[in-house]
Amino acid sequence: MRAIALIMIAVLVLAALPLYFGIRAATRDPVFNSLDRLDVPAWAAVESTDAVSGSRWCMIDCRFRERTITSERGTEETAQVYTAALSDAGWLPWTVELCPAQPVEGQYTCWTRDELTLDLWVRPPACSDDLLAQRPTVEPPADGAPEVDTSGDVPADGAPECTGSVVSVKVRNAIGDDRMKPQPSIDPSLTGEDPDPVFTDDPLLDLETEPS
Repeated sequence: MRAIALIMIAVLVLAALPLYFGIRAATRDPVFNSLDRLDVPAWAAVESTDAVSGSRWCMIDCRFRERTITSERGTEETAQVYTAALSDAGWLPWTVELCPAQPVEGQYTCWTRDELTLDLWVRPPACSDDLLAQRPTVEPPADGAPEVDTSGDVPADGAPECTGSVVSVKVRNAIGDDRMKPQPSIDPSLTGEDPDPVFTDDPLLDLETEPS
């Protein structure tokens, strides 16, 4: 009886883990599952954070998914591996206006696949802005004093060098992406009648009336 009990406990423990991961995979957003399968090296996906909003069935608002990833290498090398991974996964480059909606730092590209659109933004980490803000102001040398090149100096506080990059992956349902919809026309016929021109100098004001 004891042996049978131990065997049953072992079977339950071994079956619990696959069952747990199976349920989680079935209930999780399949888009995140596909992002997990992107073939990128370990240094390009050190840490990731997921955020989601809206409905998967586009009830009221369509689903919006965003994954923020930390990479150990620079923006150019990181963008190359993610671009290749997206192409291998069946995503197609998408050239469209408002990609991005405003100028941003780093490399920003857009992609489409089936009923989804994807924005890929690879940018420097936030610490690069902090280092620029903390850089001391160099006073001009006094008369006769030699100039000192401090471009390669190490910070006095021993702060670590700011390296790596940050990757943002934003995925939308194409039906909920405004960039998929027809853009407003600028046909002049749709703007109504043009107003009459305004004359600043009236030529009739210079005429003198002859007495009768």
